[in-house]
Amino acid sequence: MTDIKLLIIDDEVEFAATLCQRLQLRGIDATDMHSGGEGLAVLEEVAPEIVILDLKMPDMSGLDVLAEIKKYDPTIEVIMLTGHGSAGSGIEAMEKGAFDYIMKPVDLQELLEKINSAAEQRSKA
Repeated sequence: MTDIKLLIIDDEVEFAATLCQRLQLRGIDATDMHSGGEGLAVLEEVAPEIVILDLKMPDMSGLDVLAEIKKYDPTIEVIMLTGHGSAGSGIEAMEKGAFDYIMKPVDLQELLEKINSAAEQRSKA
């Protein structure tokens, strides 16, 4: 699972930073940003293959960020993070182009499996 370039966009700074570190320890080139605007601003610089994106952020909706990411590069796979029992929102995100969604609190092993699947999907594109 090495050589994957990944961007985490989540307004929970401590969560995003910790997740970023845990993924880096597993050989993933991960970067974290803490708002939708910040994440979109670094898309070109980071050039991620996969984005882990929070659905609810104060500056803009995760669905809006998803739309902008897909407009920028439709081959970027996006895994949505949903909380508060909002599985319906995760399904809506998939209808709008997200690769998959995962409920918070995040199970790292489950997330790693989804990242691996997203990387495989992208390599077929």
